[in-house]
Amino acid sequence: MAEYRNSDETHERSTSAQGMSRRQLMRHAGWFGGAVVLTVASGEVISHMAGSRSATAGTAAGAAPASGTLRFVQISDSHIGFQGPANTDVTGSFAEAINQVNSLGFRPDFVMHSGDLTHLSTAGQFDQVRQMMTSLRTDRVFTVPGEHDSIGDAGRAYRRMFAGGTLGDGWYSFDTHGVHFIALVNTLSLEKLGHLGNDQIEFVRRDLSGLSSDTPVVVFSHIPLFAMYPRWGWSTDDALKVIALLRRFASVTCLNGHVHQLFTKAEGNITFHSATTTAYPLPEPGRAPAPTPQVVPARQLKDALGIRTVGYHQGDRELAVIDRRLA
Repeated sequence: MAEYRNSDETHERSTSAQGMSRRQLMRHAGWFGGAVVLTVASGEVISHMAGSRSATAGTAAGAAPASGTLRFVQISDSHIGFQGPANTDVTGSFAEAINQVNSLGFRPDFVMHSGDLTHLSTAGQFDQVRQMMTSLRTDRVFTVPGEHDSIGDAGRAYRRMFAGGTLGDGWYSFDTHGVHFIALVNTLSLEKLGHLGNDQIEFVRRDLSGLSSDTPVVVFSHIPLFAMYPRWGWSTDDALKVIALLRRFASVTCLNGHVHQLFTKAEGNITFHSATTTAYPLPEPGRAPAPTPQVVPARQLKDALGIRTVGYHQGDRELAVIDRRLA
């Protein structure tokens, strides 16, 4: 298994054909550091801005965990090896993110890095990020690859270091605290959009076939599984086949990286959360010709970077997603 253990557009377009326009996106998203809390009760998904009265009714961030409580952390897009004015010290900001995880006031059950661990897929960069993650105070660290982790070798160097015990090109699933987790790889066989492929879709079909429809399901991927902004590649071309398999479950949460900014969207029983980065911000869709690293004033950089914590209490069936700035 892929883990290791240690102590805006002027006119709106149809979302199904073109993804969300910038205007539609801005209705849903809190760019650069907003915090969202998601509560799932009796199969209904309700989201709130963190700090609201209803948000704080969920799992408290620093409270002592009750029996049956699951807490994990998502970090993403560390881009170790990046050199540019958008962030002249990505190693330092990733180290700050790790320190923030270690200072949460609780020990996460696991940490998931949702891809682009490195910037250029070199052996030295993979070794550096792995060594840094050994300082995370958690029992397990899971990963999925980003497209920057597959440069020049179709992901072979990534798989040698991080994908032991996985299937195919590095996909896998696991269960803990009554929640079923699936980790997908949609960064290989890329043309413009993310791609899963028939073998991986068949894996998901078989993996879900024996689960009860009231099992909470969490899906990790690097590229979004919904059409967030396809003209920039922020979508997965065959994701609807997996989404169809997930429709029967009462509670599904999809967590991705890639877009370097916070975004939340609900479609029936499925809620999608895009995570921010620990490296550098990307522009809002439609605000630039392309998704290139954005230079912001140094004092504002940390506001665009951060980590995500997720809590789930098995008895109450509550899932809380809280995004935290590095600042």
